[in-house]
Amino acid sequence: MSDKRRINIQYPIKQKLLTLVFVALVPLVIITIYLIYSLLSYSRAYEDIVSNMTVANKYNVYFKEDMDESLYKLTVGYVTFDTIDEDESLKNPYSMINEMRQDLTALLDDTDGSSKDWLMSLMRNCETLEMKIDTIKENLEEGDRYDENMIMLNNDIYILTDLIEEDIQHFIYYQTKDMENLQSQLHDRVYNFIIFWGIVSAVIVLITIGMAIFMVKDITKPINKLCDVTDKIAGGDFESRADIKTDDEIMVLANSVNDMSEHLEIMVDTIKEDEAKMRHAELRLLQEQINPHFLYNTLDTIVWLIESSKSEEAINVVMSLSEFFRLVLSHGKELITIREEEQHIRSYLDIQQIRYRDILDYEIDIDDEIYDYTIQKMTLQPLVENSLYHGIKYKRARGNISVTGKKEGNNIVFFVKDDGVGMDEDTLNNLREEIANKCKDTKAGFGLANVNERIRMHFGMEYGMEIDSKKDKGTSIKIVIPAIIKDQAEE
Repeated sequence: MSDKRRINIQYPIKQKLLTLVFVALVPLVIITIYLIYSLLSYSRAYEDIVSNMTVANKYNVYFKEDMDESLYKLTVGYVTFDTIDEDESLKNPYSMINEMRQDLTALLDDTDGSSKDWLMSLMRNCETLEMKIDTIKENLEEGDRYDENMIMLNNDIYILTDLIEEDIQHFIYYQTKDMENLQSQLHDRVYNFIIFWGIVSAVIVLITIGMAIFMVKDITKPINKLCDVTDKIAGGDFESRADIKTDDEIMVLANSVNDMSEHLEIMVDTIKEDEAKMRHAELRLLQEQINPHFLYNTLDTIVWLIESSKSEEAINVVMSLSEFFRLVLSHGKELITIREEEQHIRSYLDIQQIRYRDILDYEIDIDDEIYDYTIQKMTLQPLVENSLYHGIKYKRARGNISVTGKKEGNNIVFFVKDDGVGMDEDTLNNLREEIANKCKDTKAGFGLANVNERIRMHFGMEYGMEIDSKKDKGTSIKIVIPAIIKDQAEE
């Protein structure tokens, strides 16, 4: 191999493209990260304010009303501190204060500014209210202090609950102001970001366009030269050379093309010979892929016949099976006579008729005049097998398979027909598409596609298979091959 390939690439195309991508994307990534961070910060602050207002509103609506009613009924003796929890219409004043104290403590950690001042005032008023409730409770326990409790209720308790309600409203007011300030800051940030993003985008676009124009010219110019050389080589000019002096992969490619052109003429002859061998090997491989899976079922049938003391039928199955595989092997020949192919499918159908005696009839009508013509082995058997397993077997009634063959002009035409379940139009079209594919690309109908591909590989694309079917009427498969006498085929 030429030493020209072993050059040191100083500026590979990958590096050039990565540089272009880096210049274009890195600023975008940084700006995007900043934007996401700003939005997340705003979202967290907004959620905190909404959460605080939700907690405050819970007490703004019902706290004063519930506290005043509960303390009044405690004072007049409607309930006691020991029994108030049993009355579902009232709430325990101590429970209400403890619940509010816990919520206010949590709010203090997430609040600052004027809102925090009102929370502190709220906490102090709650402490004072709790002390007044303690006094009322002590008076109730001592007895004969009803007037004093009523005075405390009117002059202290109601005023304190009013103050607590006022503190809550002030807290909600300042939280609302904080939300307005947050929205104003977001608006200013968005406006400034749009201006900044417009400037940065313009700069990025200009730099990217300039670099792209330079790189495209640096890459496409030697590629165009290389294309001219490859066109000449494709036209048979193996003396053409690519004279490219760059420091990237294109020069490596050009040197490889030059090396290729030096050896191309020898390689063409080698490829032709290899293709002929490969074609022959592929034909053999495709034939070997059709291994009748019914062998296992046939052996099971033989065992069943022997166990049922039907030795004569078992012997017939063994003989048919022996004849079947003798024709499959055919001493390694790819082409056999139509007479042998007929015997092959007859042996197959004889075996299957024993297994499916209640549902299977068959008839073979092949003209005697074509017996000495050749056919690829395993051409008709997969078609018969398809008719049995996909047509007759699912009919749930007795069915018939017919095989006919005759000579038409310079061709031989076979028909394999069954009166089984058939196919609807969509299924038929899908099967036709599968059969037209190569075996390795076929998801369904492998046996039929195998036969069709082998015929076309051996005889040409004008030969092969056609399939037609009607739902609940049956299926017909047509095979067309050239009429070739055995002696001519061997030559």
